[in-house]
Amino acid sequence: MKGSTLAMNRNKFVYTALLAIAFVATFSACKDKRSTGLEYARNMYDPIAYNPDQPNKNFKDGKTAQVPPAHTKPVGFTEYDEYPNTKEGYEAAGVSMVNPLPVDTLNLADGKHLFTVFCSPCHGDKGDGQGHLVKIEKFSGVPSYYEGSSSRGGAMADLNDGKIYHTITYGVNNMGSHASQITPTDRWKVVMYVKQLQVQKGQ
Repeated sequence: MKGSTLAMNRNKFVYTALLAIAFVATFSACKDKRSTGLEYARNMYDPIAYNPDQPNKNFKDGKTAQVPPAHTKPVGFTEYDEYPNTKEGYEAAGVSMVNPLPVDTLNLADGKHLFTVFCSPCHGDKGDGQGHLVKIEKFSGVPSYYEGSSSRGGAMADLNDGKIYHTITYGVNNMGSHASQITPTDRWKVVMYVKQLQVQKGQ
């Protein structure tokens, strides 16, 4: 009888302790609506670095996001100032710029993928100017790469590397610039694939 009483008392103590722990955990989580309560190994998922919008005592202006130092360029950035977004810049690019990448299976495959993602919605998979956005939105004026004339003069089939690269970089008419979406190297891959579409004549 005595052993049974001790066992009952021990069980009551365990249950009471568990109930107290649950109450404390619940209370600590609900005390502050923004609090996530007790957390294990918080430092494993809290970033050590500052977020761009956080105050930062390491800089005089107290901001984390800083303007890049003068005369610096982002990694992978290619200067393009010698070919401005003008008709003259377009023509100069057509005369001077040549695709520096070798025409091989890998570059063409990358160019096709990039073209499919960024260009085919308007220009179509075959480069015929009949992309699905053209059909859905019912807007016209998207040129074919192998038929018709360019809005800036000359046949579309005769556009060379520099002119195509310039157009991808700056855009023309309803086509916006793709410089922020496609890196300079990848632009040359797209140029390579467009050149292939020019001679395929939709076949």
